[in-house]
Amino acid sequence: MDELVEERIENQFYLIDKPLTWTSFDVVKKLKNLGRFKKIGHAGTLDPLATGLLIICVGKHTKKIDYFQSLPKTYTGTLVLGKTTPSIDLETDFNGEFPVDHIDTSLIQHIIATKLSGDIKQVPPIYSAIKLDGKRLYTHARQGVQEEELNIKIRDASIYRFDINTANFPEIDFEIECSKGTYIRSIVRDLGELLQSGAYLKKLVRTKIGEYDVKNAQSVESFNKEIYASLS
Repeated sequence: MDELVEERIENQFYLIDKPLTWTSFDVVKKLKNLGRFKKIGHAGTLDPLATGLLIICVGKHTKKIDYFQSLPKTYTGTLVLGKTTPSIDLETDFNGEFPVDHIDTSLIQHIIATKLSGDIKQVPPIYSAIKLDGKRLYTHARQGVQEEELNIKIRDASIYRFDINTANFPEIDFEIECSKGTYIRSIVRDLGELLQSGAYLKKLVRTKIGEYDVKNAQSVESFNKEIYASLS
């Protein structure tokens, strides 16, 4: 790779729209192979069943990963009240069903305003990539270890905005703006429990990281074409 091409494609960051079912590492691995990059990393994990903005840093820009990770994030999605799954999304089968007749929009808004706004504490989902005892939490979960058997540390998070649309109740469309390290599935789980019911995440899209918008992101296929043209 000559110096001109290296500067044009290697020492950069890229906005990628992560495909459904791909892990963030899948994207990094694919782009590394496509661009033959020596150094590459992403600035903030997305779950396999989430889509949306993933910032990929290459070459000298890997030094900026911490900066990108520190930026606020915005997500849109759909949660469903009345049912739960162990993973809090559709990766696993339903394991509980709960009443929703006592829930209305005003109650949901009250819970959000009093319990799920501003600075909060949350327990990360057991199906997450955090390491515990040398293993990812999802590895413990898939081996049948129960959440109460693990010492998952409580984490700080900040919710700057949590808007909802209950027109399709018990499905609730939402938009959340939050700090780094916030687990949307934990918010969904906690909302269900605070409503004396249950909830799971049906859909999630990360739309923004700071000023960077998924509208300006490219697909992996588009990136492939761009890199191919640069290297030709």
